[in-house]
Amino acid sequence: MSGIAHHLVKRGIEHTQEKYRTGSFAQDGDNKPYGHPHAVATALIITSLLWFFAFSAIQYVYGDVVATLTMIETPTATALKVDPAESDEADAPLLSTDEKKSASTEPELFYVKTKPITSKIRTTIRHLVAEAGPWARFRGLQVAMAYHFIHHILLQVLTALFGGAMISQSFAAVVTAVVLCRLQMLWTHVIISTPSEKKWYRRFPNIDAGKKIILPTAVWALAEQATIYVPITLFMVFGLEGYFRNPAAFNELSPMQQKSVMLASFAVMMSGIATAVLIVFPASVTLKRVQASLLPEENDSIVPFDRTFGGKVQPQVVGGTGVVSMLDAWKTFDWAARFRLVKLYAKIFAIQVSTTIFFVSFAVFQVRLINGDYILY
Repeated sequence: MSGIAHHLVKRGIEHTQEKYRTGSFAQDGDNKPYGHPHAVATALIITSLLWFFAFSAIQYVYGDVVATLTMIETPTATALKVDPAESDEADAPLLSTDEKKSASTEPELFYVKTKPITSKIRTTIRHLVAEAGPWARFRGLQVAMAYHFIHHILLQVLTALFGGAMISQSFAAVVTAVVLCRLQMLWTHVIISTPSEKKWYRRFPNIDAGKKIILPTAVWALAEQATIYVPITLFMVFGLEGYFRNPAAFNELSPMQQKSVMLASFAVMMSGIATAVLIVFPASVTLKRVQASLLPEENDSIVPFDRTFGGKVQPQVVGGTGVVSMLDAWKTFDWAARFRLVKLYAKIFAIQVSTTIFFVSFAVFQVRLINGDYILY
């Protein structure tokens, strides 16, 4: 059956290509085939849009929703009580009646940690769907769209106000993030909480909560800018700008000089990765956990979440601050959770790469299907 299907598909493709190569598509009496730029352009635009929506959905569901839940989940432990049983063995130690009563009334407790819900993408999605319905994987999407839209507009306004220099753009990005810190915290709260009857715009954190999140937001925004400035600074220090503007100059170097340039380029790339892992990663986790600590008491979390962060946070009603410190937010995020989050990011990267390869291959297939062996003229 598969052989017959393969033959029919092959014949269909050949017939389609032959249709476009012959007939009215001739120029000055010869048989040189024309391309079909309008058909190809339409197919590529549709394919690009499909790729964009697929890529964005992967990034939001896995990179925003699942990642945020991974950052704040606190694995629970189940207590198992084991009652001691009297031994009937001949060599068992002899106990008095009082000792037997004392021993029989002191059961042993064992605590077994349950597997985190966010240990796998599939279990996380299943949990969300079970708790909040089939669209729960896109929870917070309306807030995200509002945040990114306002962020874009405000960033453009501040960039024009501060000037077009690169340092001015970075300063504008940090100011924009701080100004929108309450909206970003609302986004986090909608993601991590159980469904609420209130509309998302009626759940804005109060001004006092916003003040507590300014510093973590500023640190996170600065960390984001560091991933740009550190590689660019090294790029300029190593003198790679000239080779970027004039690639032919690289061929004029000696083999030893070419190796040095390649090593410098590799160092620039690794500096960006190192900055993301060592600075942005902790800053992002810290910000999310500080935001989560300010989740209102009337909202329950959709995954297990220790609001006290191991006893380090005291509610305001008993004289506490009601918010976890930045240092405690990171320290209470143990190595098991960090590894779980890194593994999630690796999976997301693999899924996005696979998706991109699929759509690129599909686009090439469409071009060849429409134009045959010929590319656009």
